Amino acid sequence: MSPSASFPPGGQDDGPCVPPHTPCDPASGTTPTATPGTGAPVAPGTGAPATSGAGTPPGPPLRADARRNRDRLVSVARAAFAAADGTVPLEAVAREAGVGIGTLYRHFPTREALVEAVYAAELDDVTASAPALLAELPPEAALRAWLDRYAAFVATKRGMIDTLRTGWASGRIATPTTRERITAAIGAILAAGARTGSLRTDVTAEEVTTLLLGVFLSTAASDAPERTGRQLDLVVDALHPGNDRGAPGRAHPPRP
Repeated sequence: MSPSASFPPGGQDDGPCVPPHTPCDPASGTTPTATPGTGAPVAPGTGAPATSGAGTPPGPPLRADARRNRDRLVSVARAAFAAADGTVPLEAVAREAGVGIGTLYRHFPTREALVEAVYAAELDDVTASAPALLAELPPEAALRAWLDRYAAFVATKRGMIDTLRTGWASGRIATPTTRERITAAIGAILAAGARTGSLRTDVTAEEVTTLLLGVFLSTAASDAPERTGRQLDLVVDALHPGNDRGAPGRAHPPRP
């Protein structure tokens, strides 16, 4: 890829947990093989290096300066994808990170490699933020704060969905277990709310995940943060105890 390559603009999403949703979490059940002449593992069926963790190639640890450069590139790319309404040139990412384009390509030899690293870092952060927020806030407040963090994850993913979709389909980007991890994060917050009596006990984490898919599907075209925030407020309100159909003193229309 030439140094003038650039990222495509964001498109409508069909990946896991960002609508429109189609399942994409199959377990490959395969073992990475070695790149001929290098011994570096590659993703099954591709010539791309296999990765582990937040898109980090396996092998000897990076030097401290190389690690700083890599982390800075991922951080700058995350911000660029979240704010993008057009293409994001690779040169702009390198320049903002304070490194040369050659350094970017040494860490991320393909566009897909950088996108995969950004996506993995975002997914790690959004799932890890659930227990972190629960350590600081009551469950209901932690849930609302986590929903804002999830909204930021969705915004970042939309800025690179074309590359992700192509990479997932070709096998050049490993398919992550996004829905399972997001649902587990929601489940931890719901369980904490159930223990304190601040959140309903008759709603599953999978049901809340489905609600979120609807919220972000309905707001994708308008891209209005206030509209998204209002719908997320309604999700939290629906999870208050007493909003279940069997709550004493509440009249509900019969189910059809």
